[in-house]
Amino acid sequence: MLELINDNVLDLAKAIIVLFIMVDPLGNIPIFMSLTEKMPKKQKTKTINTATIVSIILLLLFAFAGQEIFSIFGISIFSFQIAGGILLLIIAIRLIITGKIIDLDQNPESVGAVPIAMPLLVGPGAITTAIFSLQQYGIVITTLAIITTLVITWIILRSVNKIYHFLGKSGALVIAQVNALFIAAIAIQYILMGITQFIPL
Repeated sequence: MLELINDNVLDLAKAIIVLFIMVDPLGNIPIFMSLTEKMPKKQKTKTINTATIVSIILLLLFAFAGQEIFSIFGISIFSFQIAGGILLLIIAIRLIITGKIIDLDQNPESVGAVPIAMPLLVGPGAITTAIFSLQQYGIVITTLAIITTLVITWIILRSVNKIYHFLGKSGALVIAQVNALFIAAIAIQYILMGITQFIPL
């Protein structure tokens, strides 16, 4: 019995680690800062909460029905990757040209859902990992891994406010512009990775 519990705990730890790497909240902090830099604190909190809840729902949905969903619509994970890359590229271009990605009066729930929850947090890598996790570890461990990973992500994103206070308004503005280039680079990488699955380069 004790050995079974230890094995389950080990499997859960493995599932959380792999999914955390794929969700990559630490790597997405610069992009999140660019998306929410001009939001008031209350709106930013709503955005984080929405992003976390939507991400949990999406990962659970794709874990349990991802293959069926892609099959019904006749698309592959790589097509999804290309689409996500194009969306991020549009975001980067808008940030570079206008200096902002969203309007200040835009509903924070919509920003939390797209693009923060998807495709930033719930990207092709996270979706694939969730699907494979269900096949390898089962329903209970996969569900716990998804919820735990997104709770950790929520904690990390909530700490971003401290970074804002440290940088100041001008520092955050400079970083937002620099981050736009990184967003564009990530977008192009997504697109190229998807394309190479269809047309080897």
